[in-house]
Amino acid sequence: MSTAKLTERERQVYELIQKNPYVSQQDLSETLHLSRSTVANLVSSLVQKDVLLGRAYVLNDSQQVVCVGGANVDRKFRSLEPFQLHTSNPVQSSYSVGGVARNIAENLGRLGYNPSLITAAGKDADWEIIERASSLIQLDTVLHIPSASTGTYTAVLNAEGDMTVAFADMEVYDYILPPLLSTHDKKLKQASCIIADLNCPKEGLYYLLQKAQSFHVPLAFVTVSIPKMKRLPKDLSGLTWLMTNVEESASYLGMTIETNKQWEDAVTYWLERGVSYVTVTWGEHGVMVGSAEGIELYETATIPEVQDVTGAGDAFAAAVIYSWLEGKTLRGAIQTGLQSATLCIQSHYTVRPDLTPQLLNAQEEKI
Repeated sequence: MSTAKLTERERQVYELIQKNPYVSQQDLSETLHLSRSTVANLVSSLVQKDVLLGRAYVLNDSQQVVCVGGANVDRKFRSLEPFQLHTSNPVQSSYSVGGVARNIAENLGRLGYNPSLITAAGKDADWEIIERASSLIQLDTVLHIPSASTGTYTAVLNAEGDMTVAFADMEVYDYILPPLLSTHDKKLKQASCIIADLNCPKEGLYYLLQKAQSFHVPLAFVTVSIPKMKRLPKDLSGLTWLMTNVEESASYLGMTIETNKQWEDAVTYWLERGVSYVTVTWGEHGVMVGSAEGIELYETATIPEVQDVTGAGDAFAAAVIYSWLEGKTLRGAIQTGLQSATLCIQSHYTVRPDLTPQLLNAQEEKI
């Protein structure tokens, strides 16, 4: 295959891979002084141009994980005085980048994996904010829709910090349907794991469930809210992981969960629906975990310095999958997930910027 039409950067990457087919993307990044995401895009371009027919270098690279679902900008407006209707109110404003799938992808990127994000977004200033904050994530799989707005969540808080009203503009995720997902079948097939949040429409989740079984790739569904629980396919046979909470489970299953026995019953119901591994969290009570080996409760440790609980669930989900893929036992993976959530809660960030495998190990040794 001719390399005459390669850009200078593509040629540099090609020549380094030619010298060492097992070179990692991290090594390429450091050698060329480029970000990991830029190197990933260059490699993807070489594959699309059929210049790279094989991808031996992946054997020495961080594992490929595909995250599917939400990527949005979260904004908060906190009133400085009691609200007055029909006039302007002085506020303090802040924003952060969110979205369950995006947050999980960034956590995995910081843990050394090579995550791709399949989502839908506008071509606007909000997407530029997300893109700048997502340098560890491959974004060549994002569908940009010029007529749509990138997902946003806006919360209006009173002077005490309690939410008065919130606005969720998430319609763009309705484009995450089989026609979009099918264009990335090759990436889905090569993935070590697929993780999808319930911002995806039911049709998209069903497609991923079918493809994951066909490709023999582990698949995890991570729930996001009570209203979106209706998006779960009725038959979950073949689903590797389901990560949800007590409130969402109670609503979906039409039951009350006020005792440990009822909590355990909810896990049992999910297992009976065909899921291999189930985690049902209940705030400070901990997490109930179910598998073919049985059901076990993991209590959470007291956290002395709670800064912000935002993103703790995403940190938990990412670390559990990371540890499981690394070969830890189910117990070890859950414990690592809880440690990651604790680290997240102790920071002001949705995704802790200093998160590394070493930090997780140090937290484990400390405990």
